Amino acid sequence: MILAVNKVCEHEGKQYHLQAEDLGAEAACFEVRIFERGTVLWQKRVSYTDILERRLPREEQDVAVHALMEKTVHTVEAAIARGKLP
Repeated sequence: MILAVNKVCEHEGKQYHLQAEDLGAEAACFEVRIFERGTVLWQKRVSYTDILERRLPREEQDVAVHALMEKTVHTVEAAIARGKLP
């Protein structure tokens, strides 16, 4: 299953769209992006090889990857709030 997390946050009068999109188990990573008005301002790939190496049942694997994606988006949002990103 391809997973995604989307969130909108505001900082200093600007609205940012945060997106984490799974690139699939073959890539074993997801990409996090910050958009402003449709333009990508920042992006980073995050590996989840460690989750796959645990050889969890598929549903548990998906839950673990989704949790990592949520945590990563939260971290990016906090970095925006602190003025570290974009």
